[in-house]
Amino acid sequence: MCYVRGMNQLPANTRKQILACISEGMGMRATSRLCDVSITTVMKLFVELGEACQAYQDKALRGLKCARIEADEIWSFIGAKEKNVSETARRNQWGNVWTWVATCADSRLAIHWHVGERDGMEAYRFLEELRSRLAVRPQITTDGHSAYLGAMEQVFGANVDYAMLVKNYGQAPINEQVRYSPPVFLSAKKSRISGNPDLKKVSTSYAERLNLTLRMHNRRFTRLTNAHSKKLSNHKHSLAIFYMTYNFCKIHQTLRCTPAMEAGVTDHVWELEDIISLLDSESENKAA
Repeated sequence: MCYVRGMNQLPANTRKQILACISEGMGMRATSRLCDVSITTVMKLFVELGEACQAYQDKALRGLKCARIEADEIWSFIGAKEKNVSETARRNQWGNVWTWVATCADSRLAIHWHVGERDGMEAYRFLEELRSRLAVRPQITTDGHSAYLGAMEQVFGANVDYAMLVKNYGQAPINEQVRYSPPVFLSAKKSRISGNPDLKKVSTSYAERLNLTLRMHNRRFTRLTNAHSKKLSNHKHSLAIFYMTYNFCKIHQTLRCTPAMEAGVTDHVWELEDIISLLDSESENKAA
């Protein structure tokens, strides 16, 4: 899909306003009201932007010299939580869904993300694509999820320095509201799995912080609301837009530049207009 130049094309300012609302975590209906356009228009632009952002990052995030990588998974669901999904709804891809993400600890770049179940096959697919984007031998840190073990060996073999960081948590005090209180951190154990990882640099803090940023800036990941995705494809589009703005538009407070600039992927801070211009590039590619 693409917009056709003419009377029915959205004004540039409106498209920018819609993208700004979506990238700051607003829902589709709130965006529709604030931008004074129909929700159908918002959804159409949302899908096109998601496809364009995904396609661009698949091409741009290649040959990366990210030597220190952290990987983590973040939970969400499509349509309904797994325990409430009927067999008919499950055929429509409803239920629990996990986003696997790899981030560069030095540049904070979101190198690759993958949406799927939390099993060995999805771990393999995630790591296989991650490997194809790297130009150096990496040191990779993950949590204690066992699916990484076999997948890491299959994908990287001996060409990786791999360590696991297993964190142990306890229950919140009885006098606190356990449901809404974070668990109490007890200890962390670093384990060398393969290669020769520097244990002083074994951490998943940046990956976990990126997942927190995702929850704060993507309405579909907000807990205890009905803002969750109803279609898996739209869930993926929202992630592509989020990581595009995170990587290319938002200046990291510590780095004082965007993650993409720090990683050498681009030489300037992108504006929202630059992302919207990807739509015209996609239209030209499809026309060709």
